[in-house]
Amino acid sequence: MKPCIALTKGRLEKQFLEYFQSLGFDIQPLVKKGRKLRVDTEDFQFVFAKGVDVTTYVEHGIADLGIVGEDVLTEFQPDVFNLLPLPFGQCRMALAAEAGGKWPERKRKIASKYPNITKEFFRLKGESVDIVKLEGSVELAPILGLADGIVDIVETGTTLKENGLIIKEEFHQYTARCIANRSSLKIKKDCLTPLIEALQKGEAVT
Repeated sequence: MKPCIALTKGRLEKQFLEYFQSLGFDIQPLVKKGRKLRVDTEDFQFVFAKGVDVTTYVEHGIADLGIVGEDVLTEFQPDVFNLLPLPFGQCRMALAAEAGGKWPERKRKIASKYPNITKEFFRLKGESVDIVKLEGSVELAPILGLADGIVDIVETGTTLKENGLIIKEEFHQYTARCIANRSSLKIKKDCLTPLIEALQKGEAVT
């Protein structure tokens, strides 16, 4: 049976495919997939999902390997094998607030897609905050008065600037990670090892 790889849709998917192609693998069936969420190539099966769902598919053995942001692993702590870092997907976690806005002395309200990371960040600072969980566009929260600031992933910082926010503090550096189902590493060792070694070394397969 072909190894199954779960890819995080969007930016990580594109970056992975570029990297995968640089290692000598054929990505044409993946580039021309249209809206398909499952694609077979000659050697692999690929599924495309949101980051947190990638970890779920890998954890339950539906996928043998997964490509996911390290932020997702930190936030959700899935029961998967965190196999190795990949040379793309670099970003950082940051605390941001409105430019020119007054940082209140009272108990602050922070909006984030990452409540667990946010809670731990402020715990280590010895601060207690109220956390508002949002699923997207957290930059709106300070603008509309829902929160005093946000904790979110930042790559270039352009979205923050365009919405009148500034970074107050950066505290975690992340990359894309290759994760694995624990049982698959044993059961499918022979077919997974060459792929894992190629991803790890960054050298084209021969």
